[in-house]
Amino acid sequence: MSNEPHILVIDDEPQIQRAIRTILTEKGFKVTTASRGEEGLTLAATNEPDIVILDLGLPDMDGVEVCTRLREWTQCPIIILSVRDSERDKVAALDKGADDYLTKPFGIEELLARVRVALRHSTSKQGTQSKVIKAGTLTIDLVWHIIKRGEEEIKLTATEYKLLAYLAANHGRVLTHQSILTNVWDPADANHTEYLRVYMRQLRKKLEVDPERPQFILTEPGIGYRFIADE
Repeated sequence: MSNEPHILVIDDEPQIQRAIRTILTEKGFKVTTASRGEEGLTLAATNEPDIVILDLGLPDMDGVEVCTRLREWTQCPIIILSVRDSERDKVAALDKGADDYLTKPFGIEELLARVRVALRHSTSKQGTQSKVIKAGTLTIDLVWHIIKRGEEEIKLTATEYKLLAYLAANHGRVLTHQSILTNVWDPADANHTEYLRVYMRQLRKKLEVDPERPQFILTEPGIGYRFIADE
């Protein structure tokens, strides 16, 4: 990644384009904008951005289609930014490869936080991902399969570990129920959300100080889960 991370914004609202360009340029990012899906796809192919910020309501094609086409050839993080706030729209975009989802109107600090998370994933996809994930007092060693809270080792079943490893390796990202079930269990189990609820409850009992108010494994209502690691 260059010293000046490049962000491509695909959004047909001029005021949103201007706002995002101003915010991100002030923070040292290079920003390119597109108002149509096809234009955005062309710019993504020619400029290879570090992050794509994508609106769903584009004039020439649906943003989910843009996301699908991007995922045919790039693993660049995609942040959806849209007025659509239904669970169905969010899940559709995330299942097609988006990494995160913000609903308009959005807060500047929240956008910047999501961009920082996406940049960390952009770096990790280039092969520099840390194999030790820290979250508060938790340490998750993805090489040696060791989980500790402070100095105390936490014992997990094979499935519990596989679930935690998938969440932790994708920390900061919103993971849909379907994506978790497909990767941790099997594609045939993609609709068996009861598996996930049971194991998530067990994980929280073992990892969280207060399982009813989790700090690390957060629920995205109706969509899935997000693991919060240290910056």
